[in-house]
Amino acid sequence: MSDSMPGPGPEPVEPDPVEQAAAEEQAETYDPAGPAPLGVERAQTGDARVDGLLERLGDADHLATDGHIEVYEDVHRGLRDALTALDAHPGPPVPSPMRAPAVPSPHPTPYNRS
Repeated sequence: MSDSMPGPGPEPVEPDPVEQAAAEEQAETYDPAGPAPLGVERAQTGDARVDGLLERLGDADHLATDGHIEVYEDVHRGLRDALTALDAHPGPPVPSPMRAPAVPSPHPTPYNRS
């Protein structure tokens, strides 16, 4: 025989009616297959073109997953173009290097008597 006696179990806890209503409402409105914003914060870069492309990423928040690729490819293409444009230096063309002046030969030119 055991020395311990079964005692009263923990008392049942009544759920908070406000919390229960909120949980039920969230369960009714949550659609796991539907689009949901990721809530990723996008900081401004100071470059209007890049900032516009980063804002375009927000379009993916309202699309189903299979629609994200189009947005990502569009933003990637735009960012690649922006980076390529940084390599193209606007303004006058850079002058070509000048030819080095002819260096006199250390050997004297022989006198030609012809």
